[in-house]
Order: sequence, then structure tokens, then C-alpha cells
Amino acid sequence: MTVVKQEPGRDGADDSGMPGGDDDYVPSARRLDRERYKRARSRRATGIAALSTLVTAVVLYVVVVNAPGWPRTKETFFSAEYAREALPKVLEGLWLNVRLLLVCGAAVLVLGMLIAVARTLRGPVFFPVRALAAAYTDFFRGLPLIINLMIVVLGVPALRLQGVTVDPVLLGGTALTLTYSAYVAEVFRAGIESVHPSQRAAARSLGLTNRQALRHVVLPQAVRRQVPPLLNDLVSLQKDTGLVSIGGAIDAVRAADIIVGRSLNYTPYIVAGLVFVALTIPMTRLTDWVTARMDRRRAQGGTI
Repeated sequence: MTVVKQEPGRDGADDSGMPGGDDDYVPSARRLDRERYKRARSRRATGIAALSTLVTAVVLYVVVVNAPGWPRTKETFFSAEYAREALPKVLEGLWLNVRLLLVCGAAVLVLGMLIAVARTLRGPVFFPVRALAAAYTDFFRGLPLIINLMIVVLGVPALRLQGVTVDPVLLGGTALTLTYSAYVAEVFRAGIESVHPSQRAAARSLGLTNRQALRHVVLPQAVRRQVPPLLNDLVSLQKDTGLVSIGGAIDAVRAADIIVGRSLNYTPYIVAGLVFVALTIPMTRLTDWVTARMDRRRAQGGTI
């Protein structure tokens, strides 16, 4: 029996572009043409996107600057003098918002996890716990955050309770934690319930208790699956830390409000808004990157 050995092409690859028997691989002409076509399409799409963005920006600029009230609006909202005055004070107040985000974010994750676990406990003996956890989430998800802040920040000091703080920062952080822990608890609960019951059954068959199965099998999978929505909640929390200013705390928003009240110029609000946007964008991009990474792993059949 004669075995015929297929010789690779002159370029060291067969028609499909895969390497032949030679060590030095050279792409085939077909593959090179395909790659050139992809690069051309990518450049064309980038050019169209840049052109459309430029046209949109020019149209918006022309519309805004030719509006009848633009000179007055520019003076009131976009004053360079007041922006220079407000920026250092806004940045100083922003440090309070960052501290609130770190402390309240950690508290929200812990409390939200405890509430989610309480809502997923099995057995009739845990019905009161499940009912209280459900009532908590329903109440604080339905109560507007601004009202919750007013009740806690203004109502608690009015009670004059012995040993209870009247610090607006601590009270505002408490109100933020109460509201956001209800939202995060539902995120965690959705993650826990998305884990297939066979996972828990397999853990039980290996000798793990219900508590151990929840801790070592269910919760790790649930948390990994819910990372993107958790990051979105943290982004929202970062923005809402500015609401503690209603109690008098000097954060970025309150620092801008003080200058506005003295000058009757609203540029400090624009400065504070841009500072919050600059702080939020990295977290938003991180959320998008994590989401895209998880989608790619899911599409490739990997674990989440």
C-alpha cells in the first residue's frame, strides 16, 4: 500500500491557511486577503463613527450657542471664575463622599447578603425570619431614598434618645445602608436561586451540612454570577452619597451649594456634577469589562 504525502503549498500552508509540515509558517494568500478585508472594514466603521460623532457635536454646539438665552446661561452656569473658586472646595467635600461609599458599600454587601440568606432559608421553622426579611426588602425598596434620608437624618435627632448620635454623616450613611441593602439583598437572592438544586444535593451527598453547602458551594457561585449588577448598585450608591447634604454634611454637593447661595451663580453645581461623573466613569467601565468578560466565558462554555 502506497501512502501519498500531501505537500504543503509554496507558502508553507494549505488552502485553509493552516500550517503545513514546515516549521516556518507563512499565511496563505486567502488568509491575508481576509485579514486585509477585516482591517479595511474596521477602519471604515471607525471613520464613520468618528464622522457621525463630529457632526452630532457640531450640530449640538451650533444649536446651543445660537439659542436666545445662551449668553445669560453661559454666564450663570459656565463661569470660569466661579469654577476655579468651587473646584478646590468641591474636591475637599468629595473626600466625604468617597469615605461614605467605602464604608456604606461594605455594610450594604454584608447586610444584603444576610437578608438574602434569611429569605432563602428552608423549612417552616424559619418562616418568621423569611417574612421579616421579605418585609424589610419590600419596605425599603418601595420607600424613596430621599424620604428615608429625611426620616433618619431629621427624625432621629428629634427623638432625643440618650446615646444615639445626631451626626448627619452617620445618620445619612445609615439611611443609605438601609435602602441599598434591600436592593443588594434581592441581587444576592436572585444569584442564590439561580444555582441549580443539584449543586446543593451533590454537596449534601458528599457529607456537607446545609450550612456548609450554602457557604462553600452555593454562595460562591451566586456571588460570581451577580458581580455586574452588584457593581451597578455600587455606582448608584456612589452618586447618592451626595444626598447626605440635606442634613448639613459638607460633602461635594453641599460645598457647591454654599458657593451658589453666596454668589447666585450655578457654576459650582456643574463642577460638582462633573467631579461625580469623573468618579463614576471608571466604575462604570469596570462593570462593562466584567460583564463582557463573563459573557465571553459563558459563550465559550466555561464557568461563570
